[in-house]
Amino acid sequence: MTLLAALLLAGLPALATGLGTSARAMIPSSTQQIISVDYRTLRNSPTGMALKERVLPQNLKSLEGSLRNVGIEPGSIEQITFASVRTKDGSLRLLCLASGSFTRAGVLQRLRAQKVRPALYRDTNLYPMGTGMELTFADPSTLAFGDPNALRAALDTRDGIAESLSANATLNDMVQDVASGPVWSVLDAAGTQAMLRSALGQAASLNEFGTVSQRLLGSRYTMDFANGVNFDLNVLTTDQMTAATLSSLLQAAMMLRKQQATGVEKAALENLSVDSDSHDLKVHFQSDDQRFQALMKSEFFNVVAAR
Repeated sequence: MTLLAALLLAGLPALATGLGTSARAMIPSSTQQIISVDYRTLRNSPTGMALKERVLPQNLKSLEGSLRNVGIEPGSIEQITFASVRTKDGSLRLLCLASGSFTRAGVLQRLRAQKVRPALYRDTNLYPMGTGMELTFADPSTLAFGDPNALRAALDTRDGIAESLSANATLNDMVQDVASGPVWSVLDAAGTQAMLRSALGQAASLNEFGTVSQRLLGSRYTMDFANGVNFDLNVLTTDQMTAATLSSLLQAAMMLRKQQATGVEKAALENLSVDSDSHDLKVHFQSDDQRFQALMKSEFFNVVAAR
């Protein structure tokens, strides 16, 4: 389970169905990671909600409070998508896109009542959220908010000034492969390197990983809670040898962690499989709800979650 947790916890928090047209049009091609969460599915799964509370960093937990400040209750959100966007200065900034039963008219009415004044970016009003973030609407039921630089990059993308997700063939294709799932994420090559480095631990210092890490194209994963917990990760590489080498490295790391694990963690590792298929590395984890929730309460999970 350590490998699974490291994979889940790399980058942004990993916990929606396919992206809406307005949301997709705002995601820049320079995005490192996209994570989408179907809140309706998550609310129907005690295990899904427990995982969300355990692994979501505090700065992202505060997003729900920020939304409440503008009159949007978490219960009205149906889907939320996080994008880690590379801005003009090369840094990664957070962009959030949320859709649900709230309305633009209702949110703007509350902002006016609070005497919140917008700033104009070309022809779009951007409203401060009081937490360093800004918001606007992609369409009447899709809210776009986040870091000011990321939001402006998203507006540049929407307005055709910067390239959109569709211009990034690898990332765009991966989104199409997983976007029907209730919980999914895609990572570009750089993000995938960081994820695997975290998952491999000491094995990431081996020469083999240094070589194959340059041949990674990206990765995608899905997670659902329909029948217990099912997690599937595919890492895309340039060739069969790279995928096979990565599989061997992960299998070795898993064996080492099995020797160190005890009790529920060791049992969970038995349900984690690592293999390669053509150019892809494949990781699969499956558990019933009871065992997975017990695992989340373990000290071992706490150590990994603190990374």
